[in-house]
Amino acid sequence: MRALIDLIIKSKHWFVFLLLEAISLLFLFSHTGYQKSVYFTTANDVVGATYNVISSITSYLHLQQENQSLEQANEQLRRQLHEMEHQMAEMRLDSLCKNPWTDSSYDLINAQVVNATLHKSNNLLTINKGEADGVKPEMGVVCSQGVVGIVYMTSQHYSIVMPILNVNSKISCRLRHSEHFGSLIWERGQDNIAYVTNIPRHAEVTLKDTVETNGYSDIFPSGIPIGKVQRISDSPDGISYLIRITLFTDFATLRNVSVITNYQSEERQQLEQQAQQEKQ
Repeated sequence: MRALIDLIIKSKHWFVFLLLEAISLLFLFSHTGYQKSVYFTTANDVVGATYNVISSITSYLHLQQENQSLEQANEQLRRQLHEMEHQMAEMRLDSLCKNPWTDSSYDLINAQVVNATLHKSNNLLTINKGEADGVKPEMGVVCSQGVVGIVYMTSQHYSIVMPILNVNSKISCRLRHSEHFGSLIWERGQDNIAYVTNIPRHAEVTLKDTVETNGYSDIFPSGIPIGKVQRISDSPDGISYLIRITLFTDFATLRNVSVITNYQSEERQQLEQQAQQEKQ
């Protein structure tokens, strides 16, 4: 304590100088407008710069938390986008089906493709709906672009679909412009090309005409698009046309499909079987 007092006594002129300096600055900034404005301007700049540094440090410390919030927001947006895409696909499918399916005997069971082959002779698709959902063999399958195929086998919760891209597939179809009908077949090769056979030579066939279902079976109602005429040539026997078409359905990106249910299918089949038996 004695040493501290000795230091203060020894340096008393410095303390007096600092006290007088502080008093003079106080009078200067208190009574002179210019110096007062300079003081406040400088002080504001210093305080602002200090706050800016503190804000930068705080933002950096909270950066991880902000990144987590952004990631959560992005995940929510991705979910909303997926839901919107699914809804748009269903809307396109509904618009596709309104015209051909005005008959209330038809309904749709929405499903998704969970497995598929595209480059074999006997390609098959697996969808995530089965007998428990009302799916049965010989039901038609469509998507927002057009015809996909026919249900081949079913289990409780899954079904195997024989798509157009199968050498054993054969679907009744017609030309929209002339309404002449034939059979749709596929030859192993491209996944967007198929052929229409048995169109008579006297039929009026034009390029880019639409090929669609003709409704002769209870699998598909009439008017569901299949593809567009790309090339017209003669069949090997020369009796009919062999028409090459470009398919509307993009099987490479196919995800959402719908199975067609026909409430009057059993009645029609029973009547046709009865007619065949009586004829024999």
